[in-house]
Amino acid sequence: MKNVVIRFLAIIVAVAAALTYMPPIRVRAQSAAQPAAKTPLAFEVTSVKPTAPSSTQSRGLRPLPGGQTYVADGFPLRTMILFMFRLTSSQLVGGPGWINTDRWDVQAKAEKPSSIDDLHEMFKTMLVDSFKLKFHREMRTLPTLALVVDQPGKMKRNDDGEPFDIPMRSGTPFVWTGSRVPMAYLTWFVSQRLERPVIDRTSLPGFYDFTFTFLPELPPGAKMANGDPIPDLPDIHQALKDQLGLKLESQRGPVEFMVIDQAEKPTEN
Repeated sequence: MKNVVIRFLAIIVAVAAALTYMPPIRVRAQSAAQPAAKTPLAFEVTSVKPTAPSSTQSRGLRPLPGGQTYVADGFPLRTMILFMFRLTSSQLVGGPGWINTDRWDVQAKAEKPSSIDDLHEMFKTMLVDSFKLKFHREMRTLPTLALVVDQPGKMKRNDDGEPFDIPMRSGTPFVWTGSRVPMAYLTWFVSQRLERPVIDRTSLPGFYDFTFTFLPELPPGAKMANGDPIPDLPDIHQALKDQLGLKLESQRGPVEFMVIDQAEKPTEN
């Protein structure tokens, strides 16, 4: 009887083991999908040549009508970098001396009409490729100016289409016409005139039209080209408040610097 009980218990244990046993499931390890690297926007055709020695003035750095072609006539590499990367002169350091003096003519054409921001991205790609440009960025905490709203509603909102043009142009001394100007561009424009980093703190989305008239800092005794005295106009601080409803506030904050590690003169193409 004892042997029968033992055999019966052994059968129960064996059945339970069979029911509870699950063979190990082999799972093949899969690496997480890596996002594809974004291909930089680039012009379809570019030409970069040294400016002719007979040319004594820089004649333009601008898109042509139609939104497909961008030209630079007689500009140093440094100036093109400052404009395309929206830096003040103090934010660009390093690089060989010729980037400040040697001037270049650029003709660049996109595959299709593109926005001004996309054309600027293409121009950056062209600078990196044509001049073998290598750089890194550094953040430094410095005194800055913040652009903030003072009196809302003084600028006209404009989101009607894409004019394929530089947002701010001057046809009359000291008078700038803004057409579809984003606040990021206005902030850079102001920083260039003051030669100080300016940070956008307006929180204003979209694009704006306005006329902006101010007197830049001029040397004592300066006169107009025709000999007339300089007109009595507000400085840029007062003009921002009165004409655009904005103001500048002093603060300390992080400022990005571009440090050029390498630049080479392009071969003529």
